[in-house]
Amino acid sequence: MTASAPLPALVPVSHDSTGSAIDSASFRSSALAGKGSFLVYLPPGYTSVDRYPVLYLLHGQDGHATAFLEVGLQQDLDRLIKRGAIPPMIAVMIQDRSTLNNWQNMGRWHSATYVIEVQELVDRMLPTMATRASRAIAGSSKGGFGAMHVALANPYRFAVAESWLGYFNHLDGELRTDRPILSRLGLHAFLYGAVGDLAADPAEDPAFAVELRQAGAQVESAVYPGNHSLMTVAEHLESMLLFAGRSLRGEELRAAVDAWSPRAMHLFNP
Repeated sequence: MTASAPLPALVPVSHDSTGSAIDSASFRSSALAGKGSFLVYLPPGYTSVDRYPVLYLLHGQDGHATAFLEVGLQQDLDRLIKRGAIPPMIAVMIQDRSTLNNWQNMGRWHSATYVIEVQELVDRMLPTMATRASRAIAGSSKGGFGAMHVALANPYRFAVAESWLGYFNHLDGELRTDRPILSRLGLHAFLYGAVGDLAADPAEDPAFAVELRQAGAQVESAVYPGNHSLMTVAEHLESMLLFAGRSLRGEELRAAVDAWSPRAMHLFNP
């Protein structure tokens, strides 16, 4: 989709008692050579006047964007925003094709590029804070791989990345390339696995966390009880949203200070 192409319409899906909403959108994706679609969480009190940080969410292999709603994303965000634990934010749940190559550029389907296509589209459609400091990306299972892959392949786009029950195959090269950028800009990351996970080796999480720290990222990692399931994701979803929201708030404050500092120096040193 080019910058001049008509923007897709947001179609209401549901509202809840707190005032948050779920909408959907679909569009012709050049990256997928076909239809692309996503769900959007709009926070309580949403208005097109305000500007919001955005969390992008990637589902597991052959999965569905609705999985995040099934494990309580809307309710958890409502609760955290209401008590002021995180800033009001938009969450975008991207739907990939049903394929073994979710969130990778393989053949004619460029699913990793598709994530960036959606991100750029969302910045045109919605009142976002369209900066690195205001974007986070996370995913479960294959989406955990995808979130880290897309964040490292596009280090100037995302300030926060989370992998839930994911893995990190062949990401070492991207990480080596990113070292100068991460040492300067940083990256907030949280990686977790599950003790009984037979699909993604939980030992990869602390090991890759060490590599990220050595490259300059600020990283937390954990291995929790449980297995490779949405039940495990649901048990830790609120804490992961809290990590993302607090990290974005911190990055936004840092960006504001960085932007203000040169002006302050000018004022005090005319």
